[in-house]
Amino acid sequence: MGLQRISGSWFDFYHCNPYEGDTWNSITQRFTADDWSLKLAEMAEAGLDTLVLLSVALHGKAFYPSEVMPWRWDTVCPDPLEAVLQAGDRLGMRLFLGLGFFTTPIMGSLSTDGDGSTLRFDVARELSARYGHHPSFAGWYFPVEAAIHTYFPDNYIRYANELADFCRRLGPSQVLIAPYGTRSVVADQQFVDQIRSLEVDYIAYQDEIGVNRTTFEAVDATYARLREIHERAGKPLWADVEVFRFEGKVLYPGAFERIQQQLSIVSKYVDKVLCYQYLGMMNKPGSPVHAGDASSTQLYTDYTGWMRREGLL
Repeated sequence: MGLQRISGSWFDFYHCNPYEGDTWNSITQRFTADDWSLKLAEMAEAGLDTLVLLSVALHGKAFYPSEVMPWRWDTVCPDPLEAVLQAGDRLGMRLFLGLGFFTTPIMGSLSTDGDGSTLRFDVARELSARYGHHPSFAGWYFPVEAAIHTYFPDNYIRYANELADFCRRLGPSQVLIAPYGTRSVVADQQFVDQIRSLEVDYIAYQDEIGVNRTTFEAVDATYARLREIHERAGKPLWADVEVFRFEGKVLYPGAFERIQQQLSIVSKYVDKVLCYQYLGMMNKPGSPVHAGDASSTQLYTDYTGWMRREGLL
């Protein structure tokens, strides 16, 4: 496989960790529907065709007009979810909507998502009914992350399969997860069997470079194992490339030289490259909807310039 561009990214209306999203939370909270349309157009221009919304609600408040969650976020846009789906329709993008992180704490037990025993099902039913007509509403993202420790936890597989079955009966049908603990996977039959048993369509493994849990050499070896596993299991392999760095508790754009190396490694093995995340970490210079630190324009310029030189944009 040759070098791949980043063709997908996570984004959020308000980041679930207020420290990490400090450089963009107050900005996106003030976005209008036109602002969201401009931001998605900017993302599409950078080569993104797939977006993953981290959450449709947070800390007990919905980002859209909800009947099952009466409390609302104070956003300038009355329905940012409708705004991004309309923009996605126009741009031919695919959006996966995050089904979790609804309440505080954002990550509870797998039996409840920290959201109560039925809320994730009630919200899924409401989202399907309210927004299911949008062509860009491609599927669901389960933001409660699987913590791989050599293998997927059995209770995570039960949780993901139960929720995936429910969501598919509602529509749309596709499901995405993005586990961590990637470096610990083993290429044996047990792991292959787990991948076959997971009733999800796409698994975007976190490369764990941004959180400083691994090395480039280990990432190369890990994704080589994952390629073998997924070929045996007959499922596509996606990457979740971390383009951020931490400065204290706040997320800032990572160094382009580091990200260039990350992309060069995972491109050899995966079917699609997503990043965490364009929003806040990249901004087109002069963008009227700049969201993030000033250094994000340099990362955008360096990254898109490299992709154009490689003939990928």
